[in-house]
Formats: sequence, structure tokens, C-alpha cells
Amino acid sequence: MYDVIILGSGPAGLTAALYTARANKKTLVLGGDRLGGQTAGIAVLENYPGWAGSGMELAEFMKNQATTFGAEVEFVSATNISGDAENGFVVKCDNGKEYSGKTVIVATGASPRKLDIEGAREFMGRGVSYCATCDGFFYSGRTVIVMGGGNSALNDALYLADLAKTVKIVYRKSEFFRAEAVLRERVAQRENIECLFNTDLVKIAAKPDSEDGELIATTTDGTEIVTDGIFVAIGHEANTDFLTEDIKRDAMGRLAPDALPAGMFVAGDVHSDIKMQIATAVGTGCTAGMDAVAFLNKMQ
Repeated sequence: MYDVIILGSGPAGLTAALYTARANKKTLVLGGDRLGGQTAGIAVLENYPGWAGSGMELAEFMKNQATTFGAEVEFVSATNISGDAENGFVVKCDNGKEYSGKTVIVATGASPRKLDIEGAREFMGRGVSYCATCDGFFYSGRTVIVMGGGNSALNDALYLADLAKTVKIVYRKSEFFRAEAVLRERVAQRENIECLFNTDLVKIAAKPDSEDGELIATTTDGTEIVTDGIFVAIGHEANTDFLTEDIKRDAMGRLAPDALPAGMFVAGDVHSDIKMQIATAVGTGCTAGMDAVAFLNKMQ
């Protein structure tokens, strides 16, 4: 029986683990399929105070800090949570094991929202990608499209501009309203980035007789763009499908702390009504960890 089971190994989960482990609470982190969550895909992390490396390097540092104080980390994902604080929570995982805990902190983060147009599913992994840092290398010297207009999309475009010959950003609005000014300025300065506003993609198909696997992306006005790859950055949805229907979620699947049962806490991007940033993830991880410790102390 663990004192605290933390679901997720991003900044929120690892911060919570640091706080609970330092409080001498037996802590288990169920880290999902990779360390760091969305943070792991950030090549250069500029907006987290005190850190100038990559997202993966930050995640490794956080993990090592938490395990130094006794936290355990296993890379499996929760598929179901049952029980309660009085009798103990039981977390079933995709490796077939069950883990019991007195409290649970949900820090499972969010995943990229999938593109729902013709051809998007068919060409996923064959020209359509949701991770620029994962797949950008395969498009060196080629032509790519980035879909979206937020910070993630512009960061992806800037990363890809160092690899690809040309990058076209397709965005449905008239300008990048949601992106930070510094990113907008950098995009405007890159000669190999072209911004296509007031349009969207409606169809993806293979280019006939193409030997290089080129795609044809059709826009809302019927324009056909020949491209080697399409990188999608159109928002995120919370990873909460494993939770039972009685636990309330908002339209994005995120959780409100006051709607959770006793002994269950939430942190990071899965937390409702916060900005989806590493700094806020760390803050909510700290809060969740401290709240779990206080809850456990009251149970004694």
C-alpha cells in the first residue's frame, strides 16, 4: 500500500512526487509511456525560469530529484481507478498490475487533439505527424505544413524551419491571436516560413505517381498544396478517459479539484481553469503534493 500514487511523469507529477517523498510518504509515480509527457518534446525550453536546456533534460532532472528522496517511478499507464480514501484506491494499469494507494494525484496531462478530416487518420505516421521534434528529422530539406496558430504551432514551425526547405503555417484565423509576441516576431523573420491565414485544411490525399510519398493538402477554398509532411498543432485534450463517468470533467476532459472525491487530487494540464504551461504545472503539482500530505496526516 502506497501513501500516494501519482499518475503522470510530467513536471506536475514529478513536482508532486518530490513534495510527497520529501514528506516521508511512500510515493509511486506511474509515468505513462514516456518520461516528461508533452515537456519531453520541447527541443529548447525558454519560458521556464532557471532552465535553459531541453524539455527532456528538465524531466530527467526532476525525476532524479524525486527518486533521490525515495519516490518510485514505473512507466505504465492507468486504465481504471476504483475504491476510495477510506478503504484505499486501486489503480489498474496496462501492464496487468494493480497498485493500491491511500491517495491518488491525477497528473496525466493532455495529448494533441487529432485532426478530423479526410485522410488524416489514413496518413498518420506516413506524412501526418503530431510531434515536430519526434519526426522533423525525416523532413530535412523538404516542404512541410504546420496546422495551428498557438504557441505550440509556432514553436513547431520554427523548429522545422531549421530542418525543412520551406514551412507553410495554415491557420483558420486572420492572425496569431493566441501566440506570444516573441514567437510571432521570430516566425515573421524566417524567410522559409510562409503564413496562410483565413484558411484550413479539409482533405489530405496522396499525390498521384509521387515516388517520394508527397501529399496533396486541400484547403477550404479548394487550393491544393503539395507537401511532404503535415504537422498538426491544433490544441490538446486531457488524458482522463480512464476515469469513471461519475467524475466530472469539462469540455476538454479536464478536472476541477473541488469535484474530485476525498483523497484524490489533480495537477498540471489536466487541471481545469489554468494556463497550460510548465510553470503552472509545477505550481499545481506542488499544491497537490502538499494537499495529499496534509490529507494523509489527518488520516493518522
